[in-house]
Amino acid sequence: MKRPGWTVGSWALALLLTLPVMALIYEALLPAEDLFRHLWGTVLSAYIGNTFWLVLLVMVFSLLCGVPAAWLMAMCELPGKRWLQWALILPLAMPSYIVAFVYTDLLDFSGPVQAALRQWFGWQSSADYYFPPIRTLGGAALMLGLVLYPYVYLLARTAFLEQSTSLIQSSRLLGCTPWQSFKRVSLPLARPSIAVGLSLVAMETLADFGTVNFFAVNTLTTAVYDTWLGYGSLNAAAKIAAMMLLVVMLLLSLERSSRKRQQMFQKSMGHEQAIGYRLDGVSKWGALAYCWGLVVLGFLLPFVILCYHAIHYFEQSWNARFFEYSMNSLVLSALVAGLALMIALLLGMTHRLTGKTYTALPMRLASMGYALPGTVLAIGVLVPLTSLDFAINDLALWLGLSEPGLLLTGTMTAIAFGYLVRFGAMAIGAVESSLGKVSPSLDMVTQTMGYGPGAMMMKVHMPLIRKGMLAGALLVFIECMKELPAALLLRPFNFQTLATYVYQFVSDEQLEVGALPAIVIVLVGLIPLIFLNRSLEQHH
Repeated sequence: MKRPGWTVGSWALALLLTLPVMALIYEALLPAEDLFRHLWGTVLSAYIGNTFWLVLLVMVFSLLCGVPAAWLMAMCELPGKRWLQWALILPLAMPSYIVAFVYTDLLDFSGPVQAALRQWFGWQSSADYYFPPIRTLGGAALMLGLVLYPYVYLLARTAFLEQSTSLIQSSRLLGCTPWQSFKRVSLPLARPSIAVGLSLVAMETLADFGTVNFFAVNTLTTAVYDTWLGYGSLNAAAKIAAMMLLVVMLLLSLERSSRKRQQMFQKSMGHEQAIGYRLDGVSKWGALAYCWGLVVLGFLLPFVILCYHAIHYFEQSWNARFFEYSMNSLVLSALVAGLALMIALLLGMTHRLTGKTYTALPMRLASMGYALPGTVLAIGVLVPLTSLDFAINDLALWLGLSEPGLLLTGTMTAIAFGYLVRFGAMAIGAVESSLGKVSPSLDMVTQTMGYGPGAMMMKVHMPLIRKGMLAGALLVFIECMKELPAALLLRPFNFQTLATYVYQFVSDEQLEVGALPAIVIVLVGLIPLIFLNRSLEQHH
């Protein structure tokens, strides 16, 4: 069925959403300004080194936390396992910069941990004892690892559950201990899934701004932020952002290649009966302490401390600004979620109606922004919108009118567009997978009844894919509520979201007053995790 209007519309939207990436590459290829040459000759190599070590350390930490926990949850019988396997996902809801501040508060020289040690042992000053400093690259890696290991845990656990039980039983019959069976059978089979999890961890680490900035660890993300806001050089910021874009593309290609290899591993899915190793004595208590320790350190302890601060500083936090910034976040997130859903429906329906392979390309193009770190995306959005703002003002002058000012970069337009580019992929993915489950025969029946594509979408498809649409819109909404680096760079003057508001308190070392808005962000972040856990329980 030919639908030229729909096809043109979907291509136009896809190109609009890829505009930041193209603008970023264009700006990065322009001749270098003096500032970039100066940065390249002085500090940039150190920033690149810091970024590399940070990503590597976080990946190692996530691997050491995620894989053993996943195997214990998939293969062993433990008391309270049903609660524990869900609790291990909770740290994902906690923004890393909040965790970083909570632990800095606890472990700094003036914090309760070191104060207690000095009191117990009679130490007078820091010269009397050694306590590892937390505000270092290693400390930042630890904080990020605590909140990002669930990516590895989730994918590894799913891979372990899907493995053929007969393979593991055969290895046991051949004399392997559970540990040898894990090392020789389970782990090699789960390797592609673990690689996907690690690539997600690496991309999230690369995109992190709050933790590294708070710990004063200079990475490429902070370099983009400082170059644009500190020096006002869009050209130098775009060049550094383009370097990060290259790293992301490399990570994505590695993840794709590992996923291709995965195909040959999942052929024997004889899930006859789940294996349940019984752990006793020391091994049982060790496994429980290990898993619950991750939950406590990554979620429960920071959350309890936030609640304590929120109660004690309630009167200072519960004010007009809290409501204003909550409203800003809600309106902005709801607007972007609605727009993302409309774009996803248009792209998904165009592909379905035309039935051509090439109409899937706009969906792929429109989803590209999700891989971009917030700072990189922000520079990509600023390049075309700033040029457009200047062009509009020049045109107004030429026509003899008064200059309208910054219509795009000085309003909510820039931040909404940035969020749409970054998180639209979630709505597109949800709508695409839901539409894929609707029988094509329904389309034929509806066409024979004389319905056009618009009516068909409204009366047939939308009621059937309502759950998928809701899930997609909800994910976009939640990610918008939590997003920090893009919000810091793209927000108009005197405009705060809950994330930037909390981060302001974190930067001023006053998280106590920002604890209430921080709790709101965490609770909103828990919603998709509940959905995710439900769907995992239904599958297994």
